[in-house]
Amino acid sequence: MPRPSRLLADIRPLRECPPYRRLWTGSLVSSIGAAMTAFALTLQVYRLTHSAFAVGAIGLVTLVPTLAAGIFGGSLADRVDRRKLVLITSSSLAAVSALLAVQAFAGLRQVWLIYLLAAVEATVVSVDNPARRTFTPRLLPAKLLPAGLALNQLTFQVTLVAGPALAGLITAAGGLRLCYLIDALSFGAALYSVARLPAMRPVGDVPRRSLRAVADGLRFIVSSRPVAGAFLTDLSATVFGLPVALFPAINAERFGGSPQTLGLLTTAIGVGGVLGSAFSGPVGRVVRPGRAMLITVSVWGAGMAGFGAADSLWLALAGLAVAGAADTTTVVLRATIVQTSIPDDLRGRISAAEYVVGVGGPKLGNLESGVVGSLASPAISAVSGGLAAIAGAVVIGLAMPAFARYRRVEPGPAAEEAPAQATA
Repeated sequence: MPRPSRLLADIRPLRECPPYRRLWTGSLVSSIGAAMTAFALTLQVYRLTHSAFAVGAIGLVTLVPTLAAGIFGGSLADRVDRRKLVLITSSSLAAVSALLAVQAFAGLRQVWLIYLLAAVEATVVSVDNPARRTFTPRLLPAKLLPAGLALNQLTFQVTLVAGPALAGLITAAGGLRLCYLIDALSFGAALYSVARLPAMRPVGDVPRRSLRAVADGLRFIVSSRPVAGAFLTDLSATVFGLPVALFPAINAERFGGSPQTLGLLTTAIGVGGVLGSAFSGPVGRVVRPGRAMLITVSVWGAGMAGFGAADSLWLALAGLAVAGAADTTTVVLRATIVQTSIPDDLRGRISAAEYVVGVGGPKLGNLESGVVGSLASPAISAVSGGLAAIAGAVVIGLAMPAFARYRRVEPGPAAEEAPAQATA
């Protein structure tokens, strides 16, 4: 039986690398604020329209800027100082959150304006996030990279727990407009942590023409079975098995419709994710991450199908928690495969593609679940989506045996010592 300490998350990156520790802390604070804005956007659109499709359409209006800005933003991140780029994008995101707060405080009640601001936010995030993803491999030695990626995922899962739960309480007490305002203020922590980082200048010769640079990144993805398989597996899970757009309708139909209960649905995913992250120690020792991804995606689909079939709130929350734990492991495995398989001069572009997959898939998933929920019922949409995610994992495993057999390559001594100058 493994020792308990080997099951727990490896926190050596936080102890041994002060720049990474500051970045992790600042990202955590800002991410909680962003989760509150996501909660407020969903609830505000549903209150104005009472339509699951209108909530799912948030994913549609943000999908195009996510794809376009994400792909070209990655080539930009490979050509400029990534630290300066993130300072600019974080400041811009703070301004967008402030505008969302203004429209809410003014009581404008214009769905088109909310969609527009959501699209602008998605555009900026699509440049910001890929650049941020390049920081961890620069700051940490290769031997600590899986642990750092797991801690980054822990940030996301804590956000899922704290963000919606706080947003539900704040909305019930003072209105959803306060969620937007708090998010705008939370960017101060993110800006401080990035400003203290060392310079993140480009490495290697990156083509000045954006289309050529993007094409180089796409060719690498297609030629790399581990990376292509990881992206396809993640898309299968999120396009078919992510029913977040259904949460307001299911909450209203089954659980009373209160903001606090709505917050609990998203929080349940985060609780499972936190548990998955807290016990992520073994993930860094997985030898065949591709096969492990196929398994965790299947567990994700089963949890979401269970949520859709549950009549009891506690059973629904349990299904979402199981899905959240599986998702955490899936994302860490995907990030480990991607970040250990690419050279630094392509890191911005491949990280952008990873971001497009990680964000574009859920947006398509919200649209898909909203359409099916409108045509059939929210429960049928959730159950069928979870089962489709399981079927997708089976198909990928059969169609891409090389991905299922992929073994992680351990870094050599030279790779382990490369980022040492960034740990001071």
